[in-house]
Amino acid sequence: MILEAIEKYYTWALIAILLVNFTQRKIPRTEKKRFATIYLAAILLVFEVGVVTILSRELNHNLAWLLLAVCVGLFYIFRKKALPFRLRCVECNSKLDFNHIIGHDDNLCPDCYAKAHPEEAASEAAKKPKAAVVVDESVPMVVPDTVGEIDWDSWEAKEVCVITYLFDGDQVLLIDKKTGMGSGLVNAPGGHIEIAETATEAAIREFKEETDLEIHDPKLVGKLNFQFKDGLSERGYVFFAHSYSGEPKETEEARPFWCPVADIPYDRMWEDDLYWLPLALEGKKFEGSFIFDDQKMLDKLVTIEEDDQE
Repeated sequence: MILEAIEKYYTWALIAILLVNFTQRKIPRTEKKRFATIYLAAILLVFEVGVVTILSRELNHNLAWLLLAVCVGLFYIFRKKALPFRLRCVECNSKLDFNHIIGHDDNLCPDCYAKAHPEEAASEAAKKPKAAVVVDESVPMVVPDTVGEIDWDSWEAKEVCVITYLFDGDQVLLIDKKTGMGSGLVNAPGGHIEIAETATEAAIREFKEETDLEIHDPKLVGKLNFQFKDGLSERGYVFFAHSYSGEPKETEEARPFWCPVADIPYDRMWEDDLYWLPLALEGKKFEGSFIFDDQKMLDKLVTIEEDDQE
C-alpha cells in the first residue's frame, strides 16, 4: 500500500518541484538553486522508476528500502548541489523570505547583499520606478550652494553612471570627451548604467563603446554624488582596471590617449577630480559629494574609509 501511495502522489511532488523551478526563473542570481531543483527532481525520478519497476514486476516490496538507500546515497553525494537552500541569512541570521530561500544563490538578505555589493544594489535601485511627484513648474527648484545644506543620506540621484580608469604600468588611459555631458574636457571612459545590468557590466560596456578596448575585472574604488544647480542629480561609481585586450581607437564619443599617471591634466578635467582621484590612486576607498553650477564646482566634501576628510 505504501508503494502504491508513493507512485500515486509522485506526479504531484514533481509538479511542485517544477513550479519552484519556474518561479526561480523570475528571481536574480538563481543559477545554483535552479540546478538544485533539477538534481532533486532527478533523484525523485530515480526513486519513482524503482517503485514502478517493483510494482509492475511484482517484486519484493522490501527492495524499496534498498532503493531508498540508493537515493539517499545520491542525495548525500550531490548534497552541495542539491541543497543550497537556507532559511536564514548567512551573515546576520535574519529570516529570509520565500524568494530569497528558493532564489538568490548567496543566501543573503537584501540589506547584507547591498553591503556586500554596493554597485549592484545601486543599479537595481536605479531600475525601480520612482513614485510620481507633482511639481509646480512655476516655482523654480532651489539647490543650495554648499554640501552641508543637503541631507545626503536621503538624497536621491536621478541618474546613475560609472567611470573607469585603465592603468598600464605608470600610464592611465584618459579620453578627450567629444559629445554629451562634459564634452571638451578630459575624463575617463564611462556612462550611464542601463536597465538589467550591474555597475560592473556598465563599466565594461561603456569602456568598449568609447575606446574599443575590452577591460577585465574592474574593481570598485569609490562613489561620487553630484548635485547641479539646474536640478540634475547624478551618482557615479568609480572603477579601476589593470587588464585589457585590444588597441584604443577613437570613437564618435571620445578620443582615447595614454597619459603618465604623474602628469594627469587636472586643469583640463572636471574640478572635483583633483580632490578624489589622488586619494584613489593611493589605494583609498572614498565617497565624494559635490555641488556644481554647470561645469563650475561650488562646494565639495570628500571622505575616505578611515573617516578622514579632505
